[in-house]
Amino acid sequence: MKPRITIRAFGVFAVASLAVTAFAQGPASRPSRTGGGNISFASATLPKSETEKKILAVLEEMNQNQRRGSMSVPYGDGRILRVLVESLGAKHVVEIGTSIGYSAIWFSLALQKTGGKLTTFEIDAGRAAKARANLKRAGVESLVTLVEGDAHEEVKKLKEPIDLLFLDADKEGYLDYLNKLLPLVRPGGLVVAHNMDQRMADPRYVKAITSNPELETLFLNMETSGIGVSLKKR
Repeated sequence: MKPRITIRAFGVFAVASLAVTAFAQGPASRPSRTGGGNISFASATLPKSETEKKILAVLEEMNQNQRRGSMSVPYGDGRILRVLVESLGAKHVVEIGTSIGYSAIWFSLALQKTGGKLTTFEIDAGRAAKARANLKRAGVESLVTLVEGDAHEEVKKLKEPIDLLFLDADKEGYLDYLNKLLPLVRPGGLVVAHNMDQRMADPRYVKAITSNPELETLFLNMETSGIGVSLKKR
């Protein structure tokens, strides 16, 4: 009998790792050849329903018109976030750094399927207002609680278990967020950190996630923005 593999824990990492190259690209139809003779395949998100089609249309418009200066994740990284959340069957996602709501909408694509919710934190009132408008346009505002204020203080109010924690705010603050919220991340849950490249990553945070035996950490998409994915072991 062949062993069964479920898309949880290891499976989540497998899906993300294998999909990184394709997800890093925007929609395309032809594979491109990379160094060493390998072929990098491209893919696009295909809507399964009218609801998903509406949400993807808003994401595409945001990607085209609001990316400059928006502090949002790239298109490919948004797709990775959606896959991670839906694969986990996440019920509660926490995001530090809402910006204009681009990643929050990617999360919502998954959360509408898992029956989950997003709690997201944004310190800038202007960006928070834009995020609320974008969430409403996408029709996912009911899935999201947007908290305005300093997340270093506001996260202390969180009590519920977290399935996936996404860090995409002040890089020097990642370690503080990790220390405060890792106890709430459930066993088998993930801590995902954005901009984990040599230029932007805080060495203290990198040390914390790579030297803790309770975590299994991988670094993905290093050719572009850099994503650190840490599994909280069961």
